Amino acid sequence: MQDLKIALIGATGKAGTYILNALLAQKFKVKALVRNPEKLQIHHTSLEIVTGDVKDAETVQTLIKGCDIVVSALGMGQPASEKTIFTQSTANILQVMKAFDLKRYILITGINVDTPFDQKDTKIQFATRWMYDNYPVSTADKQKEYDLLTASNLDWTLIRLPLIIQTDEQTTVGTSLMNCDGDQINACNLAQFIIEQLGEKAFVKQSPFIWNS
Repeated sequence: MQDLKIALIGATGKAGTYILNALLAQKFKVKALVRNPEKLQIHHTSLEIVTGDVKDAETVQTLIKGCDIVVSALGMGQPASEKTIFTQSTANILQVMKAFDLKRYILITGINVDTPFDQKDTKIQFATRWMYDNYPVSTADKQKEYDLLTASNLDWTLIRLPLIIQTDEQTTVGTSLMNCDGDQINACNLAQFIIEQLGEKAFVKQSPFIWNS
């Protein structure tokens, strides 16, 4: 599996840095898309950098060309991206992956995204409403991103996350397709979970919640 080349989006973010380090540590080749290369403090012989914006279709094509799997840890970023960045990025990625006949797309989102399989408890329902009340455009855009995925024929996995804690500490991870039973996920745990999904079919075309258990 280490022969795989991974296209990584969001490599300088809260989660992306840990995902990039974990991929390189496990001998994967990585092609990373970054807006600001100076933010990326990692240099490695298996790392290739593409500078640009995920909203630009030609940049996405340059990124994905020659890769086997696409992983996105895209967040709003600093400075903040447009509030519709999630549908814009996924629309571009889906189009390019189809052109290159690639299937596997793994990406992250928040607990606010709903699926038909959910049985969210009161706390998660409250958190979802809070996001819609305070960040209506970006929260609705993340829901539309899920709709784009379900309408595609890709082998996608949309990982729903509580608060990301930037730490190298690894713990066991809980998963559920219905509810998030934890308040936090360690970035290191998330990175390991994503690597496991590269060769796993358990969560294909599904949106698992994961948390520190």
